Amino acid sequence: MSPTYTFDALKADVDAGRIDTVLACLVDMQGRLMGKRFQAEFFVESAFEETHGCNYLLATDMEMETISGYKATSWEKGYGDYTMKPDLSTLRRVPWLEGTAMVLCDVLDHHTHEEVAHSPRAILKKQVARLEAMGMKAFMATELEFFLFDQTYEQAQASGYRNLKLSGTYNEDYHIFQTTKEEDVMRAIRNGLQGAGIPVENSKGEASAGQAEINVRYADALTMADRHVVIKNACKEIAWSKGKAITFLAKWNYAAAGSSSHIHQSLWSADGKTPLFFDKEGEYGMSETMRHYVAGLLAHAGEITYFLAPYINSYKRFMAGTFAPTKAIWSKDNRTAGYRLCGEETKGIRIECRVGGSDLNPYLAMAALLAAGIDGIEKKMALEPAFVGDAYGGKDIREIPNTLRGATALMNGSAMLRTAFGDDVIDHYTRAAQWEQEEYDRRITDWEVARGFERA
Repeated sequence: MSPTYTFDALKADVDAGRIDTVLACLVDMQGRLMGKRFQAEFFVESAFEETHGCNYLLATDMEMETISGYKATSWEKGYGDYTMKPDLSTLRRVPWLEGTAMVLCDVLDHHTHEEVAHSPRAILKKQVARLEAMGMKAFMATELEFFLFDQTYEQAQASGYRNLKLSGTYNEDYHIFQTTKEEDVMRAIRNGLQGAGIPVENSKGEASAGQAEINVRYADALTMADRHVVIKNACKEIAWSKGKAITFLAKWNYAAAGSSSHIHQSLWSADGKTPLFFDKEGEYGMSETMRHYVAGLLAHAGEITYFLAPYINSYKRFMAGTFAPTKAIWSKDNRTAGYRLCGEETKGIRIECRVGGSDLNPYLAMAALLAAGIDGIEKKMALEPAFVGDAYGGKDIREIPNTLRGATALMNGSAMLRTAFGDDVIDHYTRAAQWEQEEYDRRITDWEVARGFERA
């Protein structure tokens, strides 16, 4: 990864008074940024080497609740520290926050200084290293969708998340006039990300009122995952600063489209110059390597779904006729399929995974996809024929798991994932998934009360 902002440049900015705060952030299990705000002078003097954070940060739920059942950390073990090691290649200015820079940190064991195996960044780095040993490099791009609201987060919470006012009133997919109404926020997002060293391609309206998408240039897998978590944080902070709110909930409203995070993926030579997915003599321009990789994605599609859809709400998005897939099949330039072949007959040929929602953790999602694809390559799996037609209506074809409970069982029982990630890692995320299910199972929803209050 080439640095977006060098340490020497940071020191110069600190000396000149242009930067006074450095955010040192780790990425938690939910894909959120957690860390500390350093006085910039202290960071450049010593904290750039390392800092520390409680090890519960990789063992909590969305509410930051400490959960029993984790081997790595618990009340019995005393909730000690992890070491946070800044990766200075991720250093960047944060233009939307005054006088601020940011760096992402690897998470290390406090005693051994080995990477914590279940930390999201370490999980992805392990799969990237497997590819490097094979002489390959993965390039990926994520397309993030979200909804923009005219209320603040505080106002939305105070209303019980009822009667929310979207930034638009009609389907705005590719709509220029409607997106002009949102341009105050979207321009700030595009320019802010660009200023933070994230090359923006475009923003656009999406398939529901108030829904938007931000697209940035593809990169190697780790760089793209780093960009993804910064993008989500930036979108929320910039919207908040303008009195608005953004949600990356996969399905915020039954009547609205879901929000996805499609992941485009391709493999290249180690120097990044030769496309290993392209063969001008192959069907659609697909190389044997690509065919094996896609076959691996399909063979393990059910097992990796949890890492693409990690919450109860994630599965509400998988509805026929909504551009969210329900079948784990591949097809040529077909948005009804879970895996879509893009860029056929060109060096840009790639496979797009359409399963993931905007709520996914990019490190975990990319690592799972790579692990499945690598297994397909190593075992030279044969690729089934491309599906043709409307996959929603397809009969007797591979389904995407439609509940968190089902996806959790498949992940937990996956020999491929346990070999690729390690038993302790899969056990850790299985516990996270089980807790999410347990919490939901004991809650009373508005739907239940409205349906049965009088009639039950």
